[in-house]
Amino acid sequence: MGNSLRTIKAPIEKELASFQSYFRDSMRSKVPLIDRITYYIVRRRGKQMRPMFVFLTAKVCGEINDATYVAASMIELLHTATLVHDDVVDDSYERRGFFSINALWQKKVAVIVGDYLFSKGLLISLKNKQYQLLEIMSEAVEAMSEGELLQLEKARRLDIEESVYYEIIRGKTASLIASACACGAASTTKDEAVIKKMHLFGEKIGMAFQIRDDLFDYGTADIGKPLGIDIKEKKMTLPLIYALQNASRSDRRRIINIVKRHNTDKKKVQEVIDYVITSGGIEYTQQAMYRYRDEAFEILHQFPASPARTSIEDLVNYVTERKK
Repeated sequence: MGNSLRTIKAPIEKELASFQSYFRDSMRSKVPLIDRITYYIVRRRGKQMRPMFVFLTAKVCGEINDATYVAASMIELLHTATLVHDDVVDDSYERRGFFSINALWQKKVAVIVGDYLFSKGLLISLKNKQYQLLEIMSEAVEAMSEGELLQLEKARRLDIEESVYYEIIRGKTASLIASACACGAASTTKDEAVIKKMHLFGEKIGMAFQIRDDLFDYGTADIGKPLGIDIKEKKMTLPLIYALQNASRSDRRRIINIVKRHNTDKKKVQEVIDYVITSGGIEYTQQAMYRYRDEAFEILHQFPASPARTSIEDLVNYVTERKK
């Protein structure tokens, strides 16, 4: 791996530690049920990639201040709200080895808690008069919703082109990381060009991040056994899109038929996975991921060298090389 998360966090260690209690406070409620659920959410926190992007980009562009904490909380509240809602949409009862909110409570509770977290994100920006941060975040919510709905619409037809796939992941995943980087920058600089640059940087990282995620489904040598979850859910991702683009008519018909009608048959799903691997879909997808990463680095290297810039670079490598 080269760089552990601990070394990546080094330049912002103090700020991340203070952020924990700040984030916890931002979710407080007088309603005991909400407090119980948010306490559970804080306990099962993930790697905190998004707050790290906020604090590191803030540091690259200036001095971390109160607005940076507001930005990190907003992004994390929004991210958490979308995860809670995603688990309801996907009927998922587990996330990161923990039970999901809808598994422990009920769907109705999970939907409302997601709404509550989202409203907290809006309120924290308004109460701190951070209107620009609110605008950046609201645009991300719009893009995320559009990306998800576009994916659902296309899943029915399975004739998705590469450009549509990029449009889906730009909205679904990249927009949130883009807004984390833009909010980080906006909390420490008023320079619109710099904020725009950081937004684009985050978008490129988000694209690489999602492409990496899509590769996990095919279980390459460094990842382990294939999952085939996307195939079961009829999600068209880049490895499969590439394979179908280069398939003969009969192969194309056969593969689409499996994805449509036999997506719960383990042997048939494995057949699709094998077809994608032999067609060169994995290599093609890896190249796309590295292309986005290189484009992101080109943007990042326009900023002066610093420990924070090095950490962002390491974080990007960590994200694209991660094994799970």
